Amino acid sequence: MSGDQELALQAKAWPFEEARKLIARHKGKTPAKGYVLFETGYGPSGLPHIGTFGEVARTTMVRRAFQIMAPDVPTRLFAFSDDMDGLRKVPDNIPNQEMVREHLGKPLTKVPDPFGKFESFGHHNNAMLRGFLDSFGFEYEFQSATDWYGSGRFDEALLSVLRNYDAVMKVMLPSLREERAATYSPFLPISPTTGRVLQVPVLEHNPDAGTIVFEDEDGRKTEVPVTGGHCKLQWKPDWGMRWHALGVDYEMSGKDLIPSVELAGKICQILGTQPPEGFNYELFLDDKGQKISKSKGNGLSVEEWLRYAPPESLSLYMFQKPRVAKRLYFDVIPRAVDEYLAFTSKFPAEEPARKLENPAWHIHGGNPPAARSDLSYNILLNLAGVANAESKDVMWGFISRYAPEASPETAPFLDRLVQYAVNYYQDFVKPTKRYRPPTETERAAMTELLDELGRLPEGAKAEEIQFQVYEIGKRHGFADLKSWFQALYEVLLGQTQGPRMGSFIELYGVANTRELITQALERTAEAQPAA
Repeated sequence: MSGDQELALQAKAWPFEEARKLIARHKGKTPAKGYVLFETGYGPSGLPHIGTFGEVARTTMVRRAFQIMAPDVPTRLFAFSDDMDGLRKVPDNIPNQEMVREHLGKPLTKVPDPFGKFESFGHHNNAMLRGFLDSFGFEYEFQSATDWYGSGRFDEALLSVLRNYDAVMKVMLPSLREERAATYSPFLPISPTTGRVLQVPVLEHNPDAGTIVFEDEDGRKTEVPVTGGHCKLQWKPDWGMRWHALGVDYEMSGKDLIPSVELAGKICQILGTQPPEGFNYELFLDDKGQKISKSKGNGLSVEEWLRYAPPESLSLYMFQKPRVAKRLYFDVIPRAVDEYLAFTSKFPAEEPARKLENPAWHIHGGNPPAARSDLSYNILLNLAGVANAESKDVMWGFISRYAPEASPETAPFLDRLVQYAVNYYQDFVKPTKRYRPPTETERAAMTELLDELGRLPEGAKAEEIQFQVYEIGKRHGFADLKSWFQALYEVLLGQTQGPRMGSFIELYGVANTRELITQALERTAEAQPAA
């Protein structure tokens, strides 16, 4: 066993804890099918969203942890699309809605593509999913329910469900309302006449013939095989059947699906297979503490996050505390970026055991890139604020003086951060800037700061500047130095939070900062500058 394997087996980061379940499941050996299978599911009635990203990112982290623990055991990750589901309603955000409405109830892969680009609406959304996952560099294999049902690869599993019909019903019926239970069947026949997925009572189930009998939409008693794509399963029996048929070893899901996981697991066991390992992650909350809902549109989308921050920061957000409900709103972005920079910058100097606990290891598969952390996202945001930056060129004027060796060409990641900071400043900080005049105590302290900055030697560094800022706050009787820095943020920057002042002043420039203080000292309550 290698040193890395030994360390991984003792690592406490949650992906390693999850991976150890799989080590125990197969005793560290390759299962009979030849690989350990990870799965994530996707309902293609809409576009992929931030929850889709989170589930694939987290599953990938567990897969990487397993790979370092059992490097000789092959692994696969299936991104499975439930594209045989019947279209229940017309989404609000698509063209040609009337045309789509005529196909309600049909499998998504039988509904024409309202965008006119693909074979069907399901194929369109599947392409969006693949493009979405590919843009983040995920390693996965796309799988389609339409393909698995239609090709016959699910046939034996479907016949097993039919043979165990009564046992499956015994599991499902107690979970249903009385009215729903009266007409429930695990099988949803696809009407031979209309092509719709029907939620109708099954009048007969014939295991020997491999068929079910139901009343079609035209009122005729109809018999169809459960195989070959003539039927699909209700989603909870479908989940359990899929685990059985594919031999899924690991799949995670949201906390809201715990009852569904339990039901699917029981059905999987009825079919003769051990349910997969996995855990239930907590859901995201919006800025008001309400659960994020796709239909409500509250919270934050992947596209919005990526306007203001790199995808690595979103991966960090997904890595941290997955079992704790977290706010997913715009104001969490700056902290996520700076934490990513901090974790990445300290990674190279860490001991091997500590590296496995570092989120950067899990985000980058053990090989995080170099990233400079002296210019934090917060500092860049504040620079954008005081410079009223409309473009990153303005920002680079300051950065190039601070770090002459840096340029957009030599520091591409920093260049991306600069653009993200400009975007965030323009959209969120600028509209809310509110300067206030200093109190008498603050005015005296800032006057001394103005003088002390004037005495600093040319090229003074952040630590020396920070020391002077601290000492001035102490001399002017701020009982809590936090209140001194709060005053600097509110009076000089027009906001309630801000950067480490020494680092900011070094970047912005001592002369520019003295001009900023001079303007603030001239400010009165009646004359506040516009944001």
